[in-house]
Amino acid sequence: MIAQLSLSEWLCLLVAAAGIGVSKSGFSGVSMLHVVLFAWVFGAKLSTGVLLPMLVIGDLMAIRFFGKQVQWRHVLRLLPPTAIGVVIGTLLMGRLDEQTFRPTIGWIIFSLTCLQAVRIWRPHLLHNVPHQVWFAWTLGMLAGITTMMANAAGPVVALYLLAVSLPKLELVGTSAWFFLVINVFKLPFSYHLGFISIHSLLIDLLCSPAILGGMLVGRWMVHHIPQKAFDTLLLAFTALASLQLVGIVRLPSSQAAGEPTSVESHP
Repeated sequence: MIAQLSLSEWLCLLVAAAGIGVSKSGFSGVSMLHVVLFAWVFGAKLSTGVLLPMLVIGDLMAIRFFGKQVQWRHVLRLLPPTAIGVVIGTLLMGRLDEQTFRPTIGWIIFSLTCLQAVRIWRPHLLHNVPHQVWFAWTLGMLAGITTMMANAAGPVVALYLLAVSLPKLELVGTSAWFFLVINVFKLPFSYHLGFISIHSLLIDLLCSPAILGGMLVGRWMVHHIPQKAFDTLLLAFTALASLQLVGIVRLPSSQAAGEPTSVESHP
């Protein structure tokens, strides 16, 4: 219930909402900030439903600012495997221990981040890999599973778009359209699991102005950071996000903070 939220929890949610805006501007590794803060307030699983409509709002704002720069061939290439991954993630939600899932995904993302960093230093190394069908399907399915289970697919998709060498504005625009489609696709699954309710939607509405604030900050950063520095920052944020999933980088969690706040769900 909204009345159960303390002032410190509201501050966490507003900071997290601003983080959504920044991450949707292209700095996808920042997404771990709002994933962790929402989990701290609501608990890991319930937070995915509270967060999802806010991500849709962030996607719509990103399309408003960057949507004209979309590369549709990459959106269409990633959508089928990601949709399959969402279904797999839904099935795993009640079966897979999160303590096993998070570090596994973290190590996979970290390994891919290291591979992309090597490709930046040695441009001709594995030059054809990002354009192979298996590469898109592997990252697409991984993105679908992680976005359904943890709303943490931003770094995965960013790695793919970096690997195919999209310029920064096209990367942001393509990512915005891709995640709008996927996040809308996820809504009925999340509702069916009982993670979205009228109470959670009201929280989303109250926090949405902070998303715009973060988006404006992120937009300024994208337009003022050179391409190479942008790629490096994106990889650094992605590596940090993966290490947080693994547990090497530790941020406050709902378990450490006590019982998560409940948000009444539908029957």
